[in-house]
Amino acid sequence: MRVLVVEDNRDSALSLAVVLRLYGHDVQVADDGPSGLAAAQANPPDVIFLDIGLPGDMDGWEVVRQLRQMTFERRPSVIAVTGYGTDHDRKRSYEAGVDMHFTKPAEPKRLKSILERLQKVRAS
Repeated sequence: MRVLVVEDNRDSALSLAVVLRLYGHDVQVADDGPSGLAAAQANPPDVIFLDIGLPGDMDGWEVVRQLRQMTFERRPSVIAVTGYGTDHDRKRSYEAGVDMHFTKPAEPKRLKSILERLQKVRAS
């Protein structure tokens, strides 16, 4: 699948990208909200792994709100992978349009399982 990782911590982004590539996915990385939106528009992903605590004026919640207003042939799944882990943070994520919310660090095997399930759903 085409996967977009939007994460401002370069080491975290590259580590996640390496793991996802090992699982056979085509991965792009963006380091802030505007870059993530541009990447999603230029090469629409199947799945977006999104940090909530992004730098600048656009946090992850604003990114997903804007993503949900964009037109895609197939709506990408958005998975928050973030240090924001309170019940209030999760609620804000789901209200903004996130499909799943995980607290860092995300377990690679769990991400693999989720991607396999999403891939099956997209294939049907």
